[in-house]
Amino acid sequence: MMMASVKPVLEVRELAVTFPNGNGGLQAIENISFSVAPKEFLCVLGPSGCGKSTLLRVLAGLVPPTEGQVIFAPQRGSASLPRVGLVFQQANLMPWRTVLANITLPLELENADPLEARRRAEALIDLVGLQGFENSWPRDLSGGMAQRVALARALIQEPDLLLLDEPFGSLDALTREQMGAELLRIWQARCNTVIMVTHSIAEALLLSDRVLVFTPRPARVCLDLRVDLPRPRHEDMRYTPRFGELARCLRQAIG
Repeated sequence: MMMASVKPVLEVRELAVTFPNGNGGLQAIENISFSVAPKEFLCVLGPSGCGKSTLLRVLAGLVPPTEGQVIFAPQRGSASLPRVGLVFQQANLMPWRTVLANITLPLELENADPLEARRRAEALIDLVGLQGFENSWPRDLSGGMAQRVALARALIQEPDLLLLDEPFGSLDALTREQMGAELLRIWQARCNTVIMVTHSIAEALLLSDRVLVFTPRPARVCLDLRVDLPRPRHEDMRYTPRFGELARCLRQAIG
């Protein structure tokens, strides 16, 4: 939970993003400000097309802001840039690389020691529950297994900030529920700072410390809700009175 005395790992100040379209521009985000504490799990909810994914791409450095600032607290020394991991809705695995080779790819690009890269990958394979599939090809994996590989690939860089863009959106309902529980377990083990885009109110409440609700495009923050459900959390919490109260609050904010 974020405390007043804790320095944020990330601050977003008056952020705006407009994409040129030859007709005055398409504004995706308008005047968004928020901060994230170290090891906090933040979910972002809002209508489809409102700018949630655009926000993650700005934070990942893939899209430049039109206005405003994104400020990262110094990590691993005052001069170092933050490490940011990004997991998309589709796993985007390289089909010619095995599970192990897909996970080690970021470290290979950094010219890391191959033995150290393999050691870290094997530890993550255990963490995400893919033991025995190290030498499997992406074509032989289920959707949930492929997303586990994508998550491990993002975690191997030990990111200061992990961005998840609707990572379970393409999965069936049962697999999505299982993957949500797995993500919660992994986050509790690793304690990364996480920002996750989701369309699921229940998913946001089960996973996060806070939920930001965006308005329809251009996105603005219409609700910043602290999730005061106790941890560790489990699926049965969906049926508690407090869960229902928080869900109604989010649903009303989304409109």
